[in-house]
Amino acid sequence: MDRRGSVLEPQSGLPSPSPRDPLLSPDSHMDVQGYKFVRWRVWMFHLAAVLTLGFLYILIHWRPRLGILARCSSCPLALAHVLLIRDIFGKQHVVDVLTEELEDGSFELLVEHEVTDWRDTAQLYQEEKTLLRYYLFEGLRYVWLDRKGAFLRVSVLNEDWTCKDLYGFQKGLSHLEQSFRRRIYGSNLIDVPVKPYIKLLFEEVLNPFYVFQFFSITLWMIDDYYYYATCILLLSILSISISLYEIRKQSLTLHNMAQLVTNVKIRRSSGVEECVSSVELVPGDCLIIPQEGLLLPCDAALLAGECLVNESMLTGESVPVLKTPLPAGEGRYSSETERRHTLFCGTQLIQAKGGGAGSGGAIAVVTSTGFFTAKGNLVSSILYPQPINFRFYQDAIKFLLILGFLAFIGTIYNFVVLYRSQLPPALPAAITTGTIYAQQRLKKQGIFCISPPRINVCGKVSLFCFDKTGTLTEEGLDVWGVMEGGPSSFSELVPEPRFLAPGPMLSGLACCHTVTLMQGQPIGDPLELKMIESTGWNLQEPEGDGKVLDAEFGGYKVLAVMRPPTQQLQAQGSSTSEAVALVQRFPFSSALQRMSVVTVVGGGHSAFAFIKGSPEMVASLCRAETVPAQFSSKLRSFSSEGLRVLALGYKPLDNNTDPRTIKREEVEKDMQFLGLLMMKNLVKPDSADAINILRQAQLRSDHGHW
Repeated sequence: MDRRGSVLEPQSGLPSPSPRDPLLSPDSHMDVQGYKFVRWRVWMFHLAAVLTLGFLYILIHWRPRLGILARCSSCPLALAHVLLIRDIFGKQHVVDVLTEELEDGSFELLVEHEVTDWRDTAQLYQEEKTLLRYYLFEGLRYVWLDRKGAFLRVSVLNEDWTCKDLYGFQKGLSHLEQSFRRRIYGSNLIDVPVKPYIKLLFEEVLNPFYVFQFFSITLWMIDDYYYYATCILLLSILSISISLYEIRKQSLTLHNMAQLVTNVKIRRSSGVEECVSSVELVPGDCLIIPQEGLLLPCDAALLAGECLVNESMLTGESVPVLKTPLPAGEGRYSSETERRHTLFCGTQLIQAKGGGAGSGGAIAVVTSTGFFTAKGNLVSSILYPQPINFRFYQDAIKFLLILGFLAFIGTIYNFVVLYRSQLPPALPAAITTGTIYAQQRLKKQGIFCISPPRINVCGKVSLFCFDKTGTLTEEGLDVWGVMEGGPSSFSELVPEPRFLAPGPMLSGLACCHTVTLMQGQPIGDPLELKMIESTGWNLQEPEGDGKVLDAEFGGYKVLAVMRPPTQQLQAQGSSTSEAVALVQRFPFSSALQRMSVVTVVGGGHSAFAFIKGSPEMVASLCRAETVPAQFSSKLRSFSSEGLRVLALGYKPLDNNTDPRTIKREEVEKDMQFLGLLMMKNLVKPDSADAINILRQAQLRSDHGHW
């Protein structure tokens, strides 16, 4: 079977839910029960609700399970009309099971690809019509798989794609394939619901605090406290109105920020490139990224070319990141482990090049859409945060129950006990007013909150955690000096790398980076920009088809070229100061604590690999006899002075090795230790004042380490 059939389901079958799987673990802990409506029970429930003046409706709003038990009977999930879901926090939710008729031709497509689980999904009611059964929970879509006997996240259908599978999608999907997938996966849209005022008012008024307040005002009216009760009523109406306005306004803001609809270019299986709306994108689509970049509306794996990406929307880091093509292989693809090869939804692609697509852009394959993307996860965490386990609310509920009991006794004894209890009927209004005031103060500081009750939790904060670089310290770094290593000891400290003698250390500092050019200006990690600047070397990138530079370096496909200063070449006349071309880049990985590059010199006769990263990691990848004996003591000394220390290593590559295809595992071993690069990172002037304020408030502070 064509491996492109794995778009619908990998050959190995659907993965079994595993607690260790980041996407499946919440589902495996959710308790899902199926129910179907019983007509006579539904009519009896509505009749009882009318007779109790709507009290039953209020009760099922607070306890959804009671409403399900009253109107429905338990049944298998395969036949359920509604589902009762208990999430991992113990909170209960009621969701409707939805059905959608698949368009003509979809079932034939499933049979053609022999995809068992998808065929089961469509065949559940094949005798009547081809139906898809699913439900939506917290923005995510769950589809019914008959062979699994369960509703599973639709993302399980593409979770065990391999890198090799993704490369198979470069041919694109047909119109029929894409249409069918869109029915299954849904639209590529992060749609933040904006509740109407009526629904917000209903939810706010049914808050236990306001229910208590309603009865309090009624009793005070009966007891002839007209003015006092009227003031409380007006205050409550005002506080509720302001609260609803702020909640809806900030929901609209989040809705506009989350929703992204744009036009993108995709490749069809026929080879034709089409411009479509981003709403139509599905996992498996081949995306053509223009050279000028775009605001990405989905998660995608980069297959060809390089992309310079601004990921500040997700990470908060303003430094653009260079994304490189995904290495082909049989290993399972994961956006977390392959972050350097993954383009995330909501990030700005500044430029793309080297993919041979369109006018020199890049090629990627869509891997996730909608709420299953990185941006979708971020929005979901805002919309559906972890429930507040705040003792204040637990005590408040107990307080209301006690007062309710006293009020009930007081009613029987002609309000005598009620009068003596000194009930505070303005309590809910006072709490709401205080929360609104706090929300307004936060808004003036540029802090927005769509869940006002969480403001109360902020009063319980006891620890502040800070990232170091860019938060407590300045963004920029300055080179403090370099020390070359030798088998016996380190050399003297050289304050400026440009004064180093021509050799591997100087070439490594100039070449081991992922800096790129944008409109002639170098863009990249500030550390690497300073490192290159300190060497005096110049960065050059291919123009047009790049054949001129390719020819200069023995026909190798060149990513970038580093050239030493012209005057340095003339003065030294050394072959070690020749221009160096980068033919492969293995970007920095926080898990690996290193990055590396493969280079060739003029003519392509000699190839070298360079590595840069944390000193301990680089030293472990170098031959022991090349690491100086004073390595540990020097490293401790520099670190204690607050310097940021990096180590470099290199090795010449065998003439029989192709620099363009060598694997990272082969590059990053048996290297020769080159030396240490020290950089200083100054503390921001206002960092000390901020930490002192926290200490005065008796709040503990901590910062992360690089």
